[in-house]
Amino acid sequence: MDVKDLFTGPVNLAGIEYAWVVEVFIVVLLVVTANFLLRIFLNRVHARLQQTDNPWDDAVLDAARRPLSLAVWVVGLTFAADIILQETGAAIFSAGDTMRDVGVIVALTWFLTGIVARMQARIIERAETGDERADRSTVEAFGKLIRLSIVITAALVVLQTLGYSISGVLAFGGIGGIAIGFAAKDLLANFFGGLMIYLDRPFAVGDWIRSPDRELEGTVEYIGWRLTRIRTFDKRPLYVPNSIFTNIAVENPSRMSHRRIYETIGVRYDDLGKMNALVADVKTLLREHDEIDQSQTLMVNFDSFGDSSCNFFIYAFTKTTVWTRYHEVKHEVLLAIADTIEKAGAEIAFPTTTVHIPQGLQVQTDQES
Repeated sequence: MDVKDLFTGPVNLAGIEYAWVVEVFIVVLLVVTANFLLRIFLNRVHARLQQTDNPWDDAVLDAARRPLSLAVWVVGLTFAADIILQETGAAIFSAGDTMRDVGVIVALTWFLTGIVARMQARIIERAETGDERADRSTVEAFGKLIRLSIVITAALVVLQTLGYSISGVLAFGGIGGIAIGFAAKDLLANFFGGLMIYLDRPFAVGDWIRSPDRELEGTVEYIGWRLTRIRTFDKRPLYVPNSIFTNIAVENPSRMSHRRIYETIGVRYDDLGKMNALVADVKTLLREHDEIDQSQTLMVNFDSFGDSSCNFFIYAFTKTTVWTRYHEVKHEVLLAIADTIEKAGAEIAFPTTTVHIPQGLQVQTDQES
């Protein structure tokens, strides 16, 4: 038997034609070889890209590795299926062209979603290191939306490839969407509430938030499409549906520029004559304090006559916004004010009651009786 005849015409051995089997074997061998060579090529390209400072080319290459391998396998195996179909006529291999199209679409979808996920991770990483300015929650939201759009588009294209009418699917989806909307209005409200959080960005993961309308205060740990997880200060997790945030006011102390010291201090009525000098000394104390921001409003003034004290107030802003450091600064300021009052020869007032006895009125004791 001539070797040439092995590839140009079938050879009948015991009633079985073996030429197509050899062809299928060669196709599979070529697929395996192509995948092996592709892996070597991608590894060398990856080594070259590691020497560059651009992180985006690494993301593209990492996202393309497995989808490219899948595409090679799909194209090769469906080509082998075509050979088997031509020789045997088996109906199971008649879907080779359709499976090839679907496989390529799946590989392309895998590549696109992978590159979006890796670029999202790169942006967040660069934002955390200070190389870029980006909000983590917003980046994650847009990443999810883009990936969802890619998957939905790919699903519609696959349905069209399989012979289903997209217009019918969309019409069915519209009618079904109305029914689902009525049945899951709370779920949709939470979804759009989460979308507004991502777009408006009233808070982000790691922020300390609280609401004057609800008993809600803690650190944001997670922002999802349905709910937000908040860790309260007693370390309990609090799960809040996102629709709640569309109906309440939310304070974000984490984004405050300064912290305010606003205190009222009273001295005795006997020390009213020392009030001017005392207020001036306290104001000087605040102006010379390193942790008080002099560019903000700073006030020290006699404020009111109390029931048992003459009151003056201090109004100033600290440079720090850290809660623990703020209380340390406030501690220092209040003790320094107490020392200033003492040095001025005055005393801090406390509630007292004075009883005035009219002249001529005598108090009889038990001994006199």
